[in-house]
Amino acid sequence: MDAPAKHEFQPSDLYINRELSLLEFNRRVLEQAKDERIPLLERLKFLCISSSNLDEFFEIRVAGTQQMADLPTPQRGSDGMSPQELLAAISVRAHALVEEQYRVFNDVIVPALDKERIRFLRRAEWTPEQDTWLRNFFGNELAPVLSPIGLDPAHPFPRILNKSLNFIVSLSGKDAFGRNTGLAIVQAPRALPRLIQLPRDISGSGPHDFVFLSSVIHAYVDELFPGMEASGCYQFRVTRNSDLFVDEEEAKDLAEALEDELSQRQWGDSVRLEVAHNCPEVMSQYLMQEMQLTPADVYQVNGPVNLMRLMAIPDMVDRADLKYPPFTQKVPKALTGDLFAAIRDRDQLLHHPYDSFMPVVEFLRQAAKDPRVLAIKQTLYRTGAKSPVVDALVEAAKNGKEVTVVVELRARFDEADNIDLAEKLQDVGAHVVYGVVGYKTHAKMCLVIRREESGLKNYVHLGTGNYHPRTARQYTDYSLFTADSEICKDVHAVFLQLTSLGKVIKLHALLQSPFTLVKGMHERIERETEAARKGKPARIVAKMNSLVEPEIISRLYTASQAGVKIDLIVRGMCSLRPGVAGLSDNISVRSIVGRFLEHHRVFCFHHDGNPEVWLSSADWMERNLFRRVEVAFPLKDKKLRTRVIEHLEAYVADTAQSWLLQPDGSYLRAEVPQKNATKAVQLRLMEE
Repeated sequence: MDAPAKHEFQPSDLYINRELSLLEFNRRVLEQAKDERIPLLERLKFLCISSSNLDEFFEIRVAGTQQMADLPTPQRGSDGMSPQELLAAISVRAHALVEEQYRVFNDVIVPALDKERIRFLRRAEWTPEQDTWLRNFFGNELAPVLSPIGLDPAHPFPRILNKSLNFIVSLSGKDAFGRNTGLAIVQAPRALPRLIQLPRDISGSGPHDFVFLSSVIHAYVDELFPGMEASGCYQFRVTRNSDLFVDEEEAKDLAEALEDELSQRQWGDSVRLEVAHNCPEVMSQYLMQEMQLTPADVYQVNGPVNLMRLMAIPDMVDRADLKYPPFTQKVPKALTGDLFAAIRDRDQLLHHPYDSFMPVVEFLRQAAKDPRVLAIKQTLYRTGAKSPVVDALVEAAKNGKEVTVVVELRARFDEADNIDLAEKLQDVGAHVVYGVVGYKTHAKMCLVIRREESGLKNYVHLGTGNYHPRTARQYTDYSLFTADSEICKDVHAVFLQLTSLGKVIKLHALLQSPFTLVKGMHERIERETEAARKGKPARIVAKMNSLVEPEIISRLYTASQAGVKIDLIVRGMCSLRPGVAGLSDNISVRSIVGRFLEHHRVFCFHHDGNPEVWLSSADWMERNLFRRVEVAFPLKDKKLRTRVIEHLEAYVADTAQSWLLQPDGSYLRAEVPQKNATKAVQLRLMEE
């Protein structure tokens, strides 16, 4: 009998498109806004995050795809889709997602808020007293800063700022000069509040009554055009390409080149037009033509064009019962005193946000003040505009320490803040460099060199997340403190690469991209594959933000076919198709969406019963593995390895917050009988 023919898989069978996968993640975020188990104001936040995520998706991902589509010979992705095919698919899914966002806003969130006496008042609902107050507010606070532009040959269509609120107004009548072109544009400066809270002492007002800025402008727009009548007023917003391009090979000063480019970010090519759902077709067409867009790029919205502005509501409404209960982070007892002594004693691991980020800040503060500390070396990717980490480095420099900081200026949307903190550090004498031309420095490392009785001693902090105390309260990440000589020596070698010149230095404990990290992952996947082929137990558990690198996916498919059990926890984009017969039968992929943003990268390999656990700053993406400086670091301490493995198993077992990736690229909530349901993994970790 002939052997059955081996199935030939096409690229579309093997890989899910990364952009469409990212839209699926945004849909999972939006689903949180519908989940009645979540406090109401937190559900509103998820709706806002979904809107903000989609903005960035258009600013970066759609903009980049449009540029690829314009190339003379556009290339197909690993999934086989051409840029033109991808743009068409994105348009269909994004339109459906936007429609669902506004349905959730109007039919789910607004009625639920109304029941709690948190109201968004439409113009038809204003009492005479409210109307009088708002008219005065418009005249005193809004009209003086608005600059309506009547469109005629002397007043061409104005430049529209990226993601700004604007109105197109249809007019009738003639002005003092006898002009009437019929159209005007009103731009709302960003300094104006998008939500106006009505005073409680106005007749008919409740404790938390709000009016949208767009409603106020719409109501009194006539007053901007004396003697004329506004027959229509419709909000619109334009999203522009916000990716920066700097020719690093030609730039003499990267910071200066970036500052020049930042000034133009708000004026990139238009990629999306949002218009009010009741805007007449002829006016929508006019705006579309002015923005040089196509009908596929136009999105009609039934509500405020920027839902992200609603993120202010939870801070403006003092209702603890509608928010997550307070959570107090802990500081391990070992890290409450002399941190250098604690790290000398044994490796220390923090799990944020369950463990406080303050020991990381305190590590730098103690180093800054300690007369025995000679030098501090630090990478900074995202820290925030006002950072205690930077403050500690400034203090260290002022105290005469040798402070060297690798600042990644090209951290997207944090470029301006990073330029400012680089200047702040330079002003006190710190050595500031910007990494390696052509490679973003994404590794999270801090090295402290201290003189002790036995000689110079190195102490290291390595993390999976940024040196950002605020996001460390919201993102899940690991922090490792160690004085292990091999790891410290390797960290020193990586800093040498970042600040100086020279050949690749062989590392003994760390894996580093773009040199050894991908090779190290390949070797470990292959080791599990060979073990399975020999009939031995073999397993891989990996957690990350994104999995899209084709070669790693291919090796995981091979491992699955050999019998390796593979559990993947991938928050966002995932191009791997799990559960495909003959290809990925032994692979499961789940996404956890909850109170905290799942951010750490953890790679665990069975290794014949002696598990290896690696923590990293890198996802399994081409950019992380080939175009960035990243590190993966092992957990050498057996207790710490066991602790992290227990965390991974809790993620794999979660049936409360998990979404399971299907072979077709869609996601389904994990559903199990109630008696077998597990507690949400984030809640379990909070209670530990």
